[in-house]
Amino acid sequence: MPSAAEIEAIARRTLDRLPSPFAESLGDIVLMIEEVASPETARRLGLDHPMQLSGLYEGVPLNLQSIEQSGMLPERITLYRRPIIAEWQSTGVSLDQLVSHIVIHEVGHHFGFSDDDMHALEDQAE
Repeated sequence: MPSAAEIEAIARRTLDRLPSPFAESLGDIVLMIEEVASPETARRLGLDHPMQLSGLYEGVPLNLQSIEQSGMLPERITLYRRPIIAEWQSTGVSLDQLVSHIVIHEVGHHFGFSDDDMHALEDQAE
């Protein structure tokens, strides 16, 4: 089974491949790998079970940020290892492709992108 370190390495390679100006705007985002989301996080997001969540962006999207905001925690992308492994095993998609897809989707939330915008960004990163 892939370790947290292996998933993080794939995620960091994905972030390194993002085109300019996106890559430069991610400097303060914290990347975390956890086993599974907490039950509270799943409930907050309207999910029935924590295993339904493979990635999560937490923060204020760039398009909603203001210079008047202060004292906020840094934006964070969390990848959840067990749900990622379960999806990887059930779909037959390569682990690199799956983790990259999840990371790019969460990066898209940071920029306030629509799903169509996220698909275009993912195509550019491949």
